[in-house]
Amino acid sequence: MINPLATDWPIKQRSEICNATQRPFAPGEVFYTLLYREGDGFRREDLSEEAWRNRNENIQPFSFWKTKFEPAPAPAPEPLAKENAEQLFRRLIVEADPPANACFVLAVMLERKRVLKQVRIENTNGSRLLIYEHRENGDVFIVRDPQLRLSELERVQDEVAALLGAGAPRRNDEARMTNGERSTYV
Repeated sequence: MINPLATDWPIKQRSEICNATQRPFAPGEVFYTLLYREGDGFRREDLSEEAWRNRNENIQPFSFWKTKFEPAPAPAPEPLAKENAEQLFRRLIVEADPPANACFVLAVMLERKRVLKQVRIENTNGSRLLIYEHRENGDVFIVRDPQLRLSELERVQDEVAALLGAGAPRRNDEARMTNGERSTYV
């Protein structure tokens, strides 16, 4: 006998349609979810009330429940689009005097989005330098850690949001080349 508490069971997400009739569920419509034992796991079925009434009652599910269909909410828009954040980061980092706070926040954001990967931390001349590598193309970026205080983060995030919204003047400064890779220092 399967002990359902012994393991986390992968069970498919709620369906948008009745598994028996293939009719889409309407918002607020009552439907039934049934779980059946199948092999080493469980199989999920979502049935409209009509399909529930017409099902084969000889085949008993492991578990079932009645609920209302609510369409999945639209995915929340990203506060900053990945491409725009990366474009802004690349534009700012090659400036003659790049804004260290904004570059740092953008680098951390891009690291969290798995665009950049921090590969090293170097301490030199009292500064902490974060070395990032672009996961797809290998570009290397060196970003000075401005040692921001928590109280400063909101202001810097607002600056970055404003830069993304309004854009910043473009400069065509060349990035330094190191061993055939593009490398930029802030």
